[in-house]
Amino acid sequence: MARKFAKHAWLMAVLTAVPFYSLAQQKPLSVHLAPDAGWRQVASTPSPVSQVTQLGGDPAVEREYGVKSLDFRTYQMGKIRAEVIVEPAPDVVSAYGLLTFYQTPEMTPEKGFGLAIGDASQVLMARGDNFLRFPRAKNPALTDEEFRALMTFVGGVQPPMSEQSSLPPSLPPNGLVPGSEKYLLGLEAAKRLLPSFRTDLIGFEQGAEMQLGQYKTEKGAATLLSINYPTPQIARVRFGALTHFLALNQDTGENSVYGRRRLTYVFLVLNAENPAQASNLLSQFQVKSSISWDQPVNPQRTFTLQVVHMILAILLLTAYLIGACLVAGLLFYLSKRIAFKYFPDSNWGRTDEDQLIRLNLRT
Repeated sequence: MARKFAKHAWLMAVLTAVPFYSLAQQKPLSVHLAPDAGWRQVASTPSPVSQVTQLGGDPAVEREYGVKSLDFRTYQMGKIRAEVIVEPAPDVVSAYGLLTFYQTPEMTPEKGFGLAIGDASQVLMARGDNFLRFPRAKNPALTDEEFRALMTFVGGVQPPMSEQSSLPPSLPPNGLVPGSEKYLLGLEAAKRLLPSFRTDLIGFEQGAEMQLGQYKTEKGAATLLSINYPTPQIARVRFGALTHFLALNQDTGENSVYGRRRLTYVFLVLNAENPAQASNLLSQFQVKSSISWDQPVNPQRTFTLQVVHMILAILLLTAYLIGACLVAGLLFYLSKRIAFKYFPDSNWGRTDEDQLIRLNLRT
């Protein structure tokens, strides 16, 4: 009977381990987003952030977004060479902020590429925690197909969904001037874009993050600011300071500033023609409170698919536990048999009948 059980136990253990071994042998699939154009990196030259002035950048703003150095990379395809400037930033949001800061109304989104904009002179791209510059003027021999192949080779076509989900939400699109949306993290960038505004009242030193956009009006354009603070308490204090020093929501002519506070957000409208126009712009913002868990959510999966994956994970865990129990039982049985054969004096190898204490009691 014991040998029969051991034979079946071995069979169960093998059948349980086969699925796990198959899963372990599976290799990830690689998907090629574009045909290989033969580009390869041939040189890399680190440079201080001050060299960004040669590219039309601002070193103070670059440092504010966390850039400490530049990497001038050279790529080659046959006899053609091209230069790409890589600016490492601390995180995805900082790289995205640099992209928005340097975009101009003349730039347009690059067709087929995510988080990439360009004009006749260059293409700017945000990928992960890197801000990339692709100069066009220095490569007149490059065709459009070769240039797009270079962009694909260096940065890929689209950023991962996990990166896109971590970016701040876009400003309301109704009336937004293309290329005017900016994401700011400090005073230096705010001073460049708002030279006549009291930027010291924003509160960047308390963790404020600001989005800025120009909106078309009947007589020109109004500037809309969306300021996000770490807590509602900080937002309330800052809104009070803005109300006091800027005379919010009072019609004082061309310099009137209108604003509202919603939870951790403060919304301001500059250069509005009248209170009704400012109220119309402010009404586009809807803030909802929610609780976010530490566990990351995959935005590519629907709720039903997530439930199915959870059920399959539970079944897989159950099978794993059953297999572990069978293996433990088998090892327990084999250890008893080995101890009985090779260590006959050991108590571990004795059968239960040998260790049973019988009391021969008679009445």
